[in-house]
Amino acid sequence: MRTAVADHYPTRDRNECTVSQRHDPVTWFESNRDTPTKGPLSPREIADYDSRGFHSSEALVPTRDVFDLKDEMTRLAQDRRLVGDGRVVRENGDGEVRSVFDVHLLSSVVDEIVRRPEVVGIARQILGSDVYVHQSRLNFKPGFSGGPFYWHSDFETWHAEDGMPTPRAMSISIALTENYGYNGGLMIMPGSHKDFVSCSGRTPDNYYKESLVSTAPPTGSPDERMLSRMANEYGIEVMTGHAGSATVFDSNCMHGSNGNITPFARSNLFVVFNSVENTPTDPFSAPSPRPRYLGSRDFTAIR
Repeated sequence: MRTAVADHYPTRDRNECTVSQRHDPVTWFESNRDTPTKGPLSPREIADYDSRGFHSSEALVPTRDVFDLKDEMTRLAQDRRLVGDGRVVRENGDGEVRSVFDVHLLSSVVDEIVRRPEVVGIARQILGSDVYVHQSRLNFKPGFSGGPFYWHSDFETWHAEDGMPTPRAMSISIALTENYGYNGGLMIMPGSHKDFVSCSGRTPDNYYKESLVSTAPPTGSPDERMLSRMANEYGIEVMTGHAGSATVFDSNCMHGSNGNITPFARSNLFVVFNSVENTPTDPFSAPSPRPRYLGSRDFTAIR
């Protein structure tokens, strides 16, 4: 059944990529306030996030917790109970582990970190409401074999395939290894979150299976003409930092990462927070919703 919610961000219903202005705020206020919600970020950091679409923290997670998270990565990657489980995605389908999803439900270590005020508090502050976890995953990107993540806006996918109404969502990527400029780090086009790119094509049935392992997904990514235009307009910044550092970025940022041909793994904990006032309905441009480990249907606010 098609959703009755108005679609202000139509996509995957055309033959070419187009761009339109974002309709919704980047930083939200509570309904009874005219200033941002109190939280870990300073007013200047909030303003910078609003303008550029992301914020970098040099030390969001202490070193001892990084070690615990890396132990959890190893444990989950080797857990025989997860063999054949859709939550474990491998490079090219059968190689080394690429990602493990739903990690806040699979690991008490991850769950505790997600609930910390210095982590979830950033999401509440930016989104101006209580939040829930829309998606969580550990990304491995091992040395020599870690594949790329092609350019995309997360919101375009979450809107088209999960039914998220507006880009009132954000992600926190916590580095678990050193993020150099050369081992496949996150790249963002600063300011691109103010534009919404409608992608061409249609969403096939069960498309998520292909998109999770494809180096250049045929649906849901802008074409080269659009990417060239945006890169020339906004530029590209590479997120670097020590283990424990983090990048917080808007759901509509155009971003991606190169493959890793260096010996140095680039791993991270990736958590998506969505406002409880922005819960998904039916997909806007897909035959059916993705599995719940990709787009949660549990909208319980984090406490």
